[in-house]
Amino acid sequence: MTDRKTLNLRDTADAEAPTLKKKGRGWEISEKRLDALHDMARQKRREASPAHKALAAKFAKADLGRYTFKRFAVVGSAIVDFNCHNLGMAIMIDEDGADETLAKRRDKSLESVGIRVMRLKADDILNDIDAVLQRITHGMRIRIGDKREGQRAHREASRPRSGQRSGLRARTDNNRPTGRAHSSEGDAS
Repeated sequence: MTDRKTLNLRDTADAEAPTLKKKGRGWEISEKRLDALHDMARQKRREASPAHKALAAKFAKADLGRYTFKRFAVVGSAIVDFNCHNLGMAIMIDEDGADETLAKRRDKSLESVGIRVMRLKADDILNDIDAVLQRITHGMRIRIGDKREGQRAHREASRPRSGQRSGLRARTDNNRPTGRAHSSEGDAS
């Protein structure tokens, strides 16, 4: 008889997120795997749940400016229900019978690379979509504030401190502008 092989899953509690490349499709995932993920996302778009369809219809009608949500987007090695790239925000719809441990692992991986995940229940979307939209709007405002705070902190960190010289040459009294225009002799000034 042959020995049976079992699939051993490693513990991902301490697992790090995949490293990002600075070019191409971004993640260190094989092209074959990414193509398979995009095919799976395309299939999910065709077979969307009623909750997903309802939320997608609301997003399609809403004027969100530059903060648009893409349906069944591939982010790294995960497929999220809705993704706003400009905000770094993903929305996942929790359907009945979904695997919680897989969802938590995926959320942890996405958050480790700076993508905030908002989880919504499918029943809430179908029963009270207005409350869900308010929650999404509130989450978007928080995320916009986080982005602005991050930009401000980045500007502060890159600004030269007092006493440090910036890349500009320091002026001396000899080459300081006087603040008035030079006139030639005979011109009235």
